[in-house]
Amino acid sequence: MSTTQRAAGTPLVAPSGDRRQLLATVISASLVTGLEMFDFTVFGYFAALIGDRFFPSHDPMTSLLLAVGTFGVGFFMRPLGAAMIGSYADRVGRRAAMIRTTALMALGTAAVGLCPSFATIGVAAPVILVIGRSLQGFALGGDLGVSATLVMETGPVSRRGFLISWQFTSQGTAALLGASLGVLLTVTMPAPSLASWGWRIPFVAGLLIAPAGWWIRRRLIDGATAPRRIATSRTGRTLLAELLRDHRKTMLLAMLMMMGQTIPVYALVFYMPSYMSRVMHMPALTGFEASALSALLLMAIPPLAGLLADRLPRRKPLALFSSGCTAVLVYPVFLMITRATTVWPVLGGVALISALVAMGAGVVALLVLEAFPAHVRASGIAISHAVHVALFGATAQFAVTGLIRMTGNPMAAAWYVAPACFVSFCAVALFREHARHTSG
Repeated sequence: MSTTQRAAGTPLVAPSGDRRQLLATVISASLVTGLEMFDFTVFGYFAALIGDRFFPSHDPMTSLLLAVGTFGVGFFMRPLGAAMIGSYADRVGRRAAMIRTTALMALGTAAVGLCPSFATIGVAAPVILVIGRSLQGFALGGDLGVSATLVMETGPVSRRGFLISWQFTSQGTAALLGASLGVLLTVTMPAPSLASWGWRIPFVAGLLIAPAGWWIRRRLIDGATAPRRIATSRTGRTLLAELLRDHRKTMLLAMLMMMGQTIPVYALVFYMPSYMSRVMHMPALTGFEASALSALLLMAIPPLAGLLADRLPRRKPLALFSSGCTAVLVYPVFLMITRATTVWPVLGGVALISALVAMGAGVVALLVLEAFPAHVRASGIAISHAVHVALFGATAQFAVTGLIRMTGNPMAAAWYVAPACFVSFCAVALFREHARHTSG
C-alpha cells in the first residue's frame, strides 16, 4: 500500500480472511465498544452523587430517583440511534457507522462530565445533563449492534461464539474499570471532594474514546457481506419496513430473550453502590466491591462460554440453562443480600447471578444475529437490543427504587427482576435456532 493511500485513510487491514485481519477486527470493534460502554454506564455507578449535585432535594431518595431517571433517558434514545445508525450500516457499511458513533459518544460524555452543577448554573445543569445522556444513548444504541455484526461477519462460522463473546468481555471490562475507579475514588478522596468534583474523573478519563476510537476504527474494513450489502440501493425506510413486515416475531422474541441479561445486570451490578448505601445503609464501598467482582466475572466468563457454544451441536440449550437458573436464583440471592451483615453474602450473591448472566449473554446475541439475513442484520440486532434496553434496562433502576420507596421493603427489587428473568427463559424456549451456515 502506498503512502498516499495511507494518508487518505485507506484501511490498514488487508481484505483477506487471515488471522491477522480477524484479530484486528475483533480488537478494534470490542475495544472501542468497551470504551463507549464505560462512558455510558459509569453514570449509574455515581447516580447518588450526581443526583445530589444536579437534582438537590431534602429527600435523598428523591434525588436518587431523579438521577436514575436521567440515567434512563439515554436508554430511550437508543432505539432512535439503532434505527438510524443500524440502517446506515446496512446501506453504507459497518465501518462508516462505527466511526460516527465514536464521535457522538465523546460529545455526550463531555457534556455530562464537564457540566457545572445546579448550584452554579441552576436549571440549565439538569438540561445539559439530559442532552449529554441523550447523545450517549443515541450513539450506543447503534454501535453495539453494528460492531457485533461486523465481528460475526468477519469470522468463520466455527468460531462465532468465541469471537462474539469478546464484545461482552469488553463491556465487562468497562464495567470493571468503572467500579474500580469508584472504589479507588471512594477510598482515597475525602467525601466532600468526591461529591463536589471527584465523580467527574471517570467521565473525563472516558473522553479518551475520541482520539482512540477515531484512530482504531478508521483502519477497520467491512465483513464479507459488504459488497452485496452496498450494492443494494435500499433506503433506511425500506429496510425498517422489511424488518417490521418479515422479522417482527424474531425481533419481539429477541427483545424478551435479552431481558434475562439486561435487567439483572442493571438491577444488581450498576445499581449496587446506590442500593447498598441508600437502601441497605451499608458502606458505599461494599456496593462498589460487589460491582467490581460482578464486572470481573462478566469479563472473564463470556470467552469460555463462547468456546463451549462453538463445540456444542446446538447453542440454544446453553442459553436455556443460563436464563432458567437466573430466574430460579434471583429471589434467594436478594434474600441473602438483604439479610447480610457482612460483605461476603453480598459478594457471593452478586457473583452467582453475574456468572449465569455472563454464560448466556453471548449465546443469546449470536442466536439473534444468525436469525437475521445479512442485508438487515445490523438494523435487526441494533433495534432489537436498543428497544428492549429502553423498555427494560432504562426502567430497572427506576422501578426498583420506586418499589422500594413505596413498600419500604428492600426485597421489592426481586419482585421486578425474578419475573423478568422467567419471561426471558420462556422467550428462549420459543426462539427457533437457525442452522449454522457460511452465507451470512
